[in-house]
Parts: sequence; structure tokens; C-alpha cells
Amino acid sequence: MGTLFIIGTPIGNLGDLSSRAAELLRSVDLLVAEDTRVTRKLLNHLDASTPCISYHEHSNPAQLERVLTALESGDVGQVTDAGSPTVSDPGASLVVAAVARGHEVVAAPGPSAITTALSIAGMPGDRFLFLGFLPRKGSERRAVLAGAAHEAGTVVAFETPQRVLSAFEDIASTLGDRQIAVCREMTKLHEEVFRGTATEAAAHFSIARPRGEFVLVIEGAPEQATEISKETIVESIKMLGVDGLSGRSLVEAVVNATGAQRRRVYRLVTESQAGHADDS
Repeated sequence: MGTLFIIGTPIGNLGDLSSRAAELLRSVDLLVAEDTRVTRKLLNHLDASTPCISYHEHSNPAQLERVLTALESGDVGQVTDAGSPTVSDPGASLVVAAVARGHEVVAAPGPSAITTALSIAGMPGDRFLFLGFLPRKGSERRAVLAGAAHEAGTVVAFETPQRVLSAFEDIASTLGDRQIAVCREMTKLHEEVFRGTATEAAAHFSIARPRGEFVLVIEGAPEQATEISKETIVESIKMLGVDGLSGRSLVEAVVNATGAQRRRVYRLVTESQAGHADDS
């Protein structure tokens, strides 16, 4: 019965590949990759000819069964395009299935964009909240950010170059203009770390078209004042209401965004909705 090896791969600089990871990439009977084209480049760099198949969030059940069958007779390695598999990556389902079949799952740790960004951001790393990739839709993205509004630890998120400018705007409007470290193309030739507020980051990256993969490291929530003003709550109700939230969903979002008591928010939401009804 084979072992499933979870193999960390470089996030950019190939020199970051560990000797253990390199040996496993050469020696396992099968590699399961997020994108075989990306993994094949790494194998070519190692002069390795290990068989490689894809497994990702859109793979059908038959592909999963194919991997599990391979584990019955040999060792299988799992890799993502860059970094640590199963972290913001669909590979966790393979781990669950392998364990259920009685296979041992062993990690060969490697680079992680999350810890790499935290190490150079200049913000506390003893506690942090990882949000993964922020949602594509603005309303969903703002809702996720609102849910993190009162996280005391540092907040980390992935973002694409196509949506990063919108993300800066939503961070500023939802969390306030906090300090943010924008880590781009880490360990690569054009690595850049911008430190400033979300508004300053938007201005900086508006000058030229953003390129590469982004990790956003956001300052944790400041200490709350003893009393949240009515005006703050009402403004949050208006802002989140524009995104189509109403009723219980709106109450939950406003509580997350402001930290105000649920009963107080419920009353103000009810008053707000009653006022709209009177106007109609």
C-alpha cells in the first residue's frame, strides 16, 4: 500500500526547492498536479520523467479514483502550481480520500506564499487570519472583508492582478484605510513589496497595469471604542444595503463590520427598512 506525499514546491525561485522534495519528485510512481504543464517544467528542470496527471477542483470522480488506484500499488506525490498543496488549493479532498482508504499521508514541507509574505510585511505574525483568494464579485468580496473587520490579528489574502485595484478600494471602504503590505511576485526577478495604506496602494498600482500574483497583508483591527456611534452603524447599513443585503443577512454583516450589539443593529436595520417602506 502506497503513501501519499504532499510536496511543497517553489513559489518562484527554483533554488527554494528542498533536496527532499526534489528526490520525491523523481522517485514517486505518480505525480498529481494542479496543472501538468506547470509541473512538467519543474520536472524538466530536475531532469525527471515521473508520470504526471492533473487533479483540480473541476476533476471528475473518476480522476480521483484513478489516483486512489495508483496508491494501491505505489507512492503518489501531490503538488500544486506553486507553494504548499491543499492551502487555498483543492487538494484536500485527495488527502481525505486517501486517509479513508487507509493510506499514510506524509508532508514534505516547502515554500508558502502566506508565510513568506508575513515574514517581510513588517506586521505581527503570531496570529493571523487567512482569507484565501478574495471573491470575484464586489458584494461578496466586501462581505468577506466585513467578516474580518474585527479580527485583531493580521489578515492575509490572495488577489489577482485583474481585481487587485478593486480589492484596495473595498479594503479601504470596508475596513478603513489601514496599513497594508502588498507583496507581488515574491522570490521572482521583479519582486516588489509596497507598504502603505490601502488608498496609497491603489494609487501606486494604478500608475502601471498590475502584473503577477499578489498577497495582501492587512493590519489587524484597532482597539474598539467603548461605544459604536449610531451614525457609524447607520452608514454601514446604507453601504451594505447597496450590495443587496437585507433582513438577517444585513444585520449579520453590519454586526461583523461595526462590532455593535446585535439587538442594537437589528433595531436600526428595522427602522431603516421601515423608513424606506414609508417613502414608497
